Amino acid sequence: MAEFFASGRVADLVLAVLLAEAALLFAWHRRSGRGLRPTALAGLVLPGVAFALALRAALTGAGWGFVAAALVAALAAHLFDLAIRLRR
Repeated sequence: MAEFFASGRVADLVLAVLLAEAALLFAWHRRSGRGLRPTALAGLVLPGVAFALALRAALTGAGWGFVAAALVAALAAHLFDLAIRLRR
């Protein structure tokens, strides 16, 4: 189990689950017209993707610059999500 975390594969699993969730929610919206619009879905998923990338970078010993960039991307995605939600 320690190798699973140290190798960064745990972050890969998180990314796979996030992308599968996004794909299913997008398909549901396209098929039924219900659920989240694509922009709202992006605002929901992108911060998690950026955090998972930061986690993977930190676990695998990537440079601090990449970890910091992924965290800044998570902040930007979060602010995008807030802007979408506050416009309603």
